[in-house]
Amino acid sequence: MQNKQNISPETMDKLKEELELLKGPKRRELALRLKEAISFGDLKENAAYHEAKDDQAFLEGRIIELESIIRNSSVSLKEKSNNIEIGSSVIVECDGSQEVYIIVSSIEANPLENKISLDSPIGKILFGKKVGDFCKMETLDGDIVEYKIIEVK
Repeated sequence: MQNKQNISPETMDKLKEELELLKGPKRRELALRLKEAISFGDLKENAAYHEAKDDQAFLEGRIIELESIIRNSSVSLKEKSNNIEIGSSVIVECDGSQEVYIIVSSIEANPLENKISLDSPIGKILFGKKVGDFCKMETLDGDIVEYKIIEVK
């Protein structure tokens, strides 16, 4: 049995919205495209038909993926805690500069938005820590980087 992955309520809502869109309007739109392409005849050399079939395969694959993610996820509400957990916004200091990270599940991770996965190296060392704690991590180069936790929200 697979463990459920914790995700934020916002992410669950986005996943459900996307699934609803794909199963409703997008499926209907694709069905119309297929019907129109079939009307052109000679399916063997019909580029519009083959493109629509490829799009249909992608759409159905994404629907299956979203259903699986939703089924195997549970909504995690950030509790009022001093410890770093999923949903925590963390300010850390490293080498004299400060960074802000938001600890999220692996499906929510987006380094460009400073959303780091609990399963990432930094996420792993920060999880469970509190303000004032120090964490050390070895980089790929073999250097040791030390983080001081400044603030947890």
